[in-house]
Amino acid sequence: MMDRAHIIVVDDERDLREMLHEYLTAQGFSVAAADGGTALRRLIEDGPADLVLLDINMPGEDGLTLTRFLRERTESAIILLTASGDMVDRVVGLEMGADDYLPKPFDPRELLARIRSVLRRSRAPQPAASEPAAKPGEVRFGRFVLNLDSHKLLDGDIEVQITGSEFDLLKVFASHPNQVLTRDRLLDLTSHRELEPFDRSIDVRITRVRRKIETDAARPQIIKTVRGTGYMFVTEE
Repeated sequence: MMDRAHIIVVDDERDLREMLHEYLTAQGFSVAAADGGTALRRLIEDGPADLVLLDINMPGEDGLTLTRFLRERTESAIILLTASGDMVDRVVGLEMGADDYLPKPFDPRELLARIRSVLRRSRAPQPAASEPAAKPGEVRFGRFVLNLDSHKLLDGDIEVQITGSEFDLLKVFASHPNQVLTRDRLLDLTSHRELEPFDRSIDVRITRVRRKIETDAARPQIIKTVRGTGYMFVTEE
């Protein structure tokens, strides 16, 4: 199993916080709990979290506001806990940079599986500072370089911030250049098959990536839409 990851549970329901704290601690994680944004900020100041479980529907600062805060200030992976009917909130949360979501009520065993999946994607090993970038592990497209070893996207010398799920998507596209990939195929290849079969979150992730790599995201030239079929990663080769 991966080394001891630190998780912050953010939910205004005390019983749920305590249940998740007890359950995840028993699974070998380091766990802290917060009842809202103020407590979350204090915990983040004390030290980084590998993953934040974040309830969307909370009084005061809601989960979407806190998702934006976490994406701007931290490298933490984010799993949203949502009411079963809040599809719009789920999509907005993913667009803001959340890595996954789970509707309430949920089975703790499913939550555990999602946590482990997200952590595997987001906690990528970093190369030693003294080691040069491994050229065989790089994929170049336009002015960008995707480093498969460090899980970094570079625009020249500038690192472009991407989430674990965004890296997975780019890696899949880079491994299948100039090939049309359906949404189902992309879900399979990016380990997101656990999402609902009619979920459109793959489109949301593609929209987020386009905003970071396309000159004009409204007229994409790198990740093109193949109408009625899926998407294609276009290279010059």
